[in-house]
Amino acid sequence: MLFVRACQTILLTAALVAAPAFAERSHRTPTSGHSKKKPVSHKVQGQRGIDPDRAREIQSALIKQNYLSGEPSGQWDSETQTAMQKFQSDNGWQTKLTPDSRALIKLGLGPDHTGTLPTTAKSVDAPQTKSPPSVAEANTLASAHSIQN
Repeated sequence: MLFVRACQTILLTAALVAAPAFAERSHRTPTSGHSKKKPVSHKVQGQRGIDPDRAREIQSALIKQNYLSGEPSGQWDSETQTAMQKFQSDNGWQTKLTPDSRALIKLGLGPDHTGTLPTTAKSVDAPQTKSPPSVAEANTLASAHSIQN
């Protein structure tokens, strides 16, 4: 019985040692079904240039801030880029070739929010009278902790 066990152990060891030597080198394909490679797209996304009208607005604002001289041309040229970089650098912002949103806002060219929010106009002429709260209102937590004018 001991001899049989020893033979089994030797055969098993020999099989484990020899198996890597006789193994095939084959590449297993993925099981998810995505074995085909897709061609890589080098399409540039995002804004590729500055619109001439927007460039003219930026140039006008840079001229008013004395970072640029002359008349606004609408062309995003090297002189305009240099002026914008200087303006952004002076304010401690990034100096990439594209204008920083904070720089545009500081130049007065940020988003226009006029008319987008509902306005609640209060008449200044009308006296503001405050009636005393009813018993139900007076017993609420909010009315107990509100500031009375």
